[in-house]
Amino acid sequence: MGSNSDAIIAALDVGTNSFHLVVAKPVENGFEVIASEKEVIRLGHGAGDMKQLEPEAIERGLASLKRMREIAEVHNAELRAVATSAVREAKNRNEFLKRARKEAGVNLEIISGIEEARLIHLGAKYAVAVGEQPMLLCDIGGGSTEIVIAVGDEILLSRSFKLGAVRLTDRFFSTDALHPSAVSSCRKFVRSMLATIKPEVAELGFEVAVGSSGTVEALAKLIQQLNKQPEPKSFNRYEFSTDDITKVLDLLADVPTAKERQKAFGLDASRADIILAGAVILESIALSFGATKFIYSDYALREGVLFDTLARENLLNHPEDVDPALHSVRQLADRCDDRPEHSAHVAKIATSLFDGLQKKLKLPAQSRRFLEAAALLANVGVVVSHSKHHLHSYYVIRNSELVGLTDREIELIALIARYHRKSAPKQSHPEFAQLDESDQQLVRSLAAILRIAIGLDRTQDGRVKSVTVRSEDEQFLIFAKAPAKADLELNLYAANERRSLLAEILETKVKVLPLK
Repeated sequence: MGSNSDAIIAALDVGTNSFHLVVAKPVENGFEVIASEKEVIRLGHGAGDMKQLEPEAIERGLASLKRMREIAEVHNAELRAVATSAVREAKNRNEFLKRARKEAGVNLEIISGIEEARLIHLGAKYAVAVGEQPMLLCDIGGGSTEIVIAVGDEILLSRSFKLGAVRLTDRFFSTDALHPSAVSSCRKFVRSMLATIKPEVAELGFEVAVGSSGTVEALAKLIQQLNKQPEPKSFNRYEFSTDDITKVLDLLADVPTAKERQKAFGLDASRADIILAGAVILESIALSFGATKFIYSDYALREGVLFDTLARENLLNHPEDVDPALHSVRQLADRCDDRPEHSAHVAKIATSLFDGLQKKLKLPAQSRRFLEAAALLANVGVVVSHSKHHLHSYYVIRNSELVGLTDREIELIALIARYHRKSAPKQSHPEFAQLDESDQQLVRSLAAILRIAIGLDRTQDGRVKSVTVRSEDEQFLIFAKAPAKADLELNLYAANERRSLLAEILETKVKVLPLK
């Protein structure tokens, strides 16, 4: 960490459709969000190039910049503001930049489409955590759409197209009622633009497709409602198929006016008119490049600007060496757990028990991370109160912004943590009852392992250094190893007190013994 690690920074994305502010403080390998704000301003308009910022739009923009700067100031944050296509293309941009500086006290950086793509990738790769899998990333803004193909930190292809939800709405859907051929003309236009990079995308290839921005989020929410899925608390890493996009696009196109769309789909007025164009862009990307499904990334340009600023000011260790999910789990543990070092040791014992029991319990390999995260977070509920802290832990985990995890994964982690003590999982517990059968089995098995791991660090001083697991004489033995002089009586007693759930799942006796 740099010397001014108490610095608070704010990133402002001055977009064609909306302005987004996020205020954060640097923490190891990343940042912790303190405040965020979004305002729909509609700065840019135009069916082709957005040549002019209209006087009313400039006034709306300046008023918003002023409010955003004041929010940053409340937190003593250093503000970095970037402007994208609407300002980039406007002939009168200098007037806007001057007035922004003079009247709103904001220095705006105009960034190129390619720089925009780089910054969006910086944010999204952290939020979706796909590691080294080749990724196609698309960000659909009001004025432009950025497309990136990247592996890990390396960007292999990056393009910015003048295809934005506001721009295409002005071009194809500007009449009050939808023209019968508008959708097919818009589809053809978008595909002809994307065709220019089709050979390169095909040659590079990708394994996962990721979409970011308000348009993709709005479409993800519509898909979730239409598929009658329960609403996740966080849409980050929500997955949906290309067929889902086409289905939603057809439904939207069946409704003749933006007003009726707003009503029929429960959309914001500021989204109802541009969502159709946004859906055409996303569907065209999928069909042009052969993406069968997308993952939504909650992080985009503004978070990319934060990472970039942190890196510039040397406040960032290397985020690429870190699993973003476990990193944000550790951050939450540091904030809420009064004994994080005890929880970290329990996590070590728990994952080692997992390795010994995985085959026997038929546990999927990726569930090891859920156990580790639940062990690290089992005690965050103490921030609310010590009594019933296992119940509070569930709510704290469930309502925290953990990055790099899907909603289902956060729910599983929260439940494993909830069952680290007291009652075992029951069908009468509504959250547990909502899981499907295989997830219920997963929660029971991982909670059973966690209970024993917690028992083995009952003295909370890490004296049990390692564990081994053996199956013999119709029973399951767990051996705890400690330095020669260490007294393990209390730890072994506590672990044996907590073995019943594991014994029930294994349908055999379980004993925890010292390793002689």
